[in-house]
Amino acid sequence: MKILVCISSVPDTTTKISFTNNSTEFDKSGVQFVINPNDEFGLTKALQLKEANPGSTVSVIHVGSATSDPIIRKALAIGADDAIRINTEAVDALQVANEISVYVKANPFDLIITGKESIDHNGAIVPHALAEILGIPSVSPCIGLEIDGTLAKLTGIVDGGKEEFSASLPVVVGGQKGIVEERDLRIPNMRGIMQARSKPLNIVTASGSASSQKIANFDAPTPKAACKMVDANNMEELVNLLQNEAKVI
Repeated sequence: MKILVCISSVPDTTTKISFTNNSTEFDKSGVQFVINPNDEFGLTKALQLKEANPGSTVSVIHVGSATSDPIIRKALAIGADDAIRINTEAVDALQVANEISVYVKANPFDLIITGKESIDHNGAIVPHALAEILGIPSVSPCIGLEIDGTLAKLTGIVDGGKEEFSASLPVVVGGQKGIVEERDLRIPNMRGIMQARSKPLNIVTASGSASSQKIANFDAPTPKAACKMVDANNMEELVNLLQNEAKVI
C-alpha cells in the first residue's frame, strides 16, 4: 500500500503574530515554524498502517519553498520513507490542492492523508478539494481509520456525533486528534534524524496553478480591555458596572 501524507508548515502556537505591507502580508521574520498538528496526527496514523501492512510505504508531500525543508526533514526523521516538495509558495487551499493533484495523477497512491485543516488559516478545504479534483471519496474530519484489504473503514465527525463510513481505495482522509491520540505521536530520535539525511527529498516543479483569492488585509484580535477591580463589599458599584458598562444584566 502506497500512502501519501500531505504536510503544511505553520507558526508555532506560541508565536507572536504581526503583519507587514499595510497588513496584507504575514511577517515571517523570527517565527518558529512546525508541522501542522493535524498533519502530524495523520503522519503517525500512516506509520502505524505501514507497520501493520508489510511492504507499505509512506511518502510526505509539501507545497512550499526551500525554507520548509527542515519541517520536511522532521517528517522523514519521524519515519516517512521519502518526501516531495512542490517548489512554489502555498497561497491558498485550492492552489495547494491543485498542485498536489497534478503530482498524484502522475504518481498514484492508495491512501492520501491530510490534516482536517491547518491551524493558521483553518480553512478545512484541502482534503475535500483534493478528493474532488481526483474524483475519489473523502472523509474529513476523520477520527478513525482502518484498512482491510482494499477497503477503508472510517469514522467521521458529523453534527451531533460521529458516523461510520467505508470506501474502496484510493481515498482521501482529513485527520485530526482521534485518528491517533496525543500519546501515540512520535518524535524524532537520533537514529531517525541521521537516517533522514539520506532519505530522498524530491523537488518538483510546480504546475503553475493560479491562486483564486487575494488578501485585502489581516486584522489582529481586539486587545482585551483592562480589568477593573471592585471592592468585595461594594455591591452597588459592581451592579452598576454589570448593568451600564458590561450590559450583562
